[in-house]
Amino acid sequence: MSISKEEVVHIAQLARIELSLAEIKKFQHQLSLIIDYVNKLKEVDVKQILPWSTVLELNVFREDKVEQYAKYQELLNQAPKQKNGHFKVKAVLK
Repeated sequence: MSISKEEVVHIAQLARIELSLAEIKKFQHQLSLIIDYVNKLKEVDVKQILPWSTVLELNVFREDKVEQYAKYQELLNQAPKQKNGHFKVKAVLK
C-alpha cells in the first residue's frame, strides 16, 4: 500500500512541521514501507499465542500505596515559592 503525498503533507501539518518537496518524497517512501510491514504483521497467525507471556514466572507489579513523604515540609521550606502548603510554580498551560 502506498501513501500519497497529500497524506504525508497532512501528517506533517498535524505534527506542525514543515517539509520540503524532497522530504515529502522521502517520508512518502518510508511511511509506505512501514505500512507494508504492518500489513504483513497483520497476516501472522497468533491464535495460539497468549496475549502476554514470558519464560520467567516473575511478577514485577506491586500494589500502589500512597504514602506521605517524610521530609515533605523540609523540601517545601526550600522552595522559592509556596502557597497553602504546596509548591508554587509558573503556569505551563494557559
